[in-house]
Amino acid sequence: MKEVPIWEKSNLTIEEAAAYSSIGVNKIRELSNDENCPFVLWVGSKRLIKRKLFDKYIEECYSI
Repeated sequence: MKEVPIWEKSNLTIEEAAAYSSIGVNKIRELSNDENCPFVLWVGSKRLIKRKLFDKYIEECYSI
């Protein structure tokens, strides 16, 4: 099976998002727990991070 690089994936796991952004797993979980979080996608009970919206969110933040 071919591995897709993180920067080409549309959705990331929490661990991939942490590696991609250098933000801790716990902080990403905390941010994505918000009901109005723009970059989280729930697939059943699995939490995925929408990479492009996550990038945009990080660009617009001063501090998290």
